[in-house]
Amino acid sequence: MIVDLRTYTMVPGRLKAFLELYESEGLPIQRQHLGEPIGYFTVETGPQNQVVHLWGYESAADRERRRSAMESDPAWIAYRRKSAEAGNVQHQENKLLRSVPFSPL
Repeated sequence: MIVDLRTYTMVPGRLKAFLELYESEGLPIQRQHLGEPIGYFTVETGPQNQVVHLWGYESAADRERRRSAMESDPAWIAYRRKSAEAGNVQHQENKLLRSVPFSPL
């Protein structure tokens, strides 16, 4: 299993706006292509104004296939444009995690 761990740091004061736009417009498109996320969180302690989410894939090839389909979806392209214009995200970091044999996932 591959887990895509994504951390987005928001412009201070823009977290709520990001979550509202994402929940109403971005998440439905991602669910269509990627399925349900493993988890979607806001940071309570440590660096503030962050959203952390995890997506699971069978393999790197599975991730590439699903994300490529999503990236070519006109609805996703429109959402990304709208999200960028809103100016909510300050920084993004992605990590691909590979499960070890004794991992419960």
